[in-house]
Amino acid sequence: MHREASGTYRPRMDTVLTAKEREYLASCRRGCLATIGPDGGPDVVPVSYRLNADGTIDIGGPRMGESRKFRNVEARPRVAFAVDDTVPDGPGAFRPGVGRGIELRGTAEALRGRKPPGFGTGLFSDEIIRIHPEQCVSWHVDPARPSLRVLRGHEAVYRDQ
Repeated sequence: MHREASGTYRPRMDTVLTAKEREYLASCRRGCLATIGPDGGPDVVPVSYRLNADGTIDIGGPRMGESRKFRNVEARPRVAFAVDDTVPDGPGAFRPGVGRGIELRGTAEALRGRKPPGFGTGLFSDEIIRIHPEQCVSWHVDPARPSLRVLRGHEAVYRDQ
């Protein structure tokens, strides 16, 4: 944990994600952002994103500042963010075709006047949502992940032989 200028404590982003989890997130561009809506219920939407060097995640889009997700984050900053796919063919720690992914939980900021993720050049507005992950749950991404509970007792099913 480190203390920010605002006086609040946040986990250090470089300790929330393992190197393999960072590599996985950097290789993808689409995920699902869950925010808390005005009625207190979840609002889940697919989004484009960029993983930053400090472990934060920037989400961009056209007219982002006018979106419900942006307003939700301004009012209630707790979020969840998920990226998933399947293990590709080829050698690796996990059997090809098995689902893999990452779920991050933390707080987010709704920021204006910021450069959006580069792949949206010309389409994305200058507002972003920046996620500060506090907790990470991943499956079939990093075989060394200490919290990889899904494998316990089922290693032969999921691991590549």
